[in-house]
Amino acid sequence: MKKTRREIAPHEDYGFFGPGSITHKVWGYPTTPLIGIVRAVTIEELDPNLLAAVHDTGANYDRLDTRYARTVQYFAAVAFADSRTVSKMADVLVKIHSKAIGIEPVSGNRYDANDPDSQLWILITGWHSVLTAYETFGPGKLSDAEVEQFWAECAVAAEFQTCDPGAVPRTREEVRAYFEAWRPRLAASEATQRMMHHLLNGANAVVPRKGLAGLTRPFANALICKATIATLPRHMRRLADIRQSRMTDAAVTVIMRVIMAVVHRSLPLQRWILGTLAPKILPIVEPVWQGIPPVNPVVLTPAQARERYGYVKPAQAHLELRARQRARVFDHHQEPSDEGLVESQPMLGTLG
Repeated sequence: MKKTRREIAPHEDYGFFGPGSITHKVWGYPTTPLIGIVRAVTIEELDPNLLAAVHDTGANYDRLDTRYARTVQYFAAVAFADSRTVSKMADVLVKIHSKAIGIEPVSGNRYDANDPDSQLWILITGWHSVLTAYETFGPGKLSDAEVEQFWAECAVAAEFQTCDPGAVPRTREEVRAYFEAWRPRLAASEATQRMMHHLLNGANAVVPRKGLAGLTRPFANALICKATIATLPRHMRRLADIRQSRMTDAAVTVIMRVIMAVVHRSLPLQRWILGTLAPKILPIVEPVWQGIPPVNPVVLTPAQARERYGYVKPAQAHLELRARQRARVFDHHQEPSDEGLVESQPMLGTLG
């Protein structure tokens, strides 16, 4: 049931991106949870180290619905939640990632989810995928000035991960150069291809089987899968062993543009979609949808938030825990501890 304005709790402040920001404009469009996030998590698997980290847990196969909800909730929080919530999430995320370490089986090299290069890859792939979905199936291309502002705001978001904000590209050309530089590092084993196909068909696991959602699930899965593929570069499709004709690309693009325009015009429909897929997002976005001002209507910088709440930069956070995890895995050949995972559940939902 929809809450009234009076029942919706306001945020403590505007967080890091206020009203009128490009982040709110792009991340708030319905293409984000339905296509942008799916595209991001699919492309990310072409990084062998990330694939190893995800594959070892088995979570994408065992509980994809939970993984999807937690991923969307984190990104939504960075874009729309208050500064205290985001700062706490960022701190816990370092603890969560401390568990994702091991040996990449193909190269034999060590991987670490908190590695700055890996975190930058996740960040850029996520923001680029959301922008691609917005421009392909949403209102259309941003202006050059808007694109530069979008990536400047992405650099703000980078401060909540272990990567260097200064390494974030700032123009379309720099983004293209970033992905071109990554191209020789991309690889697709059988495990990669299986995972990417599984994620592209993720609606089958994420959308509930009962009720109205269950009736729409086969159609939603087909549309989201084909629309996401339509945004993938040809070299990524070849690596993933994905085939789709240009005619299908064009047809699904037209269909999804119409669907996304309809969804964008209906808050009840958007509320039903998010409530079905990731209900913990609703308290984050409802104040924004309803235009409810926060208790303290200010936009903070990450540095101001760290000083206010006593956190350090993620790159320097929980170094002792990360060292203990490396010792457990690489020196003593034990499983890493679950510290951080349990702590994340009150914010991001149960792991079960």
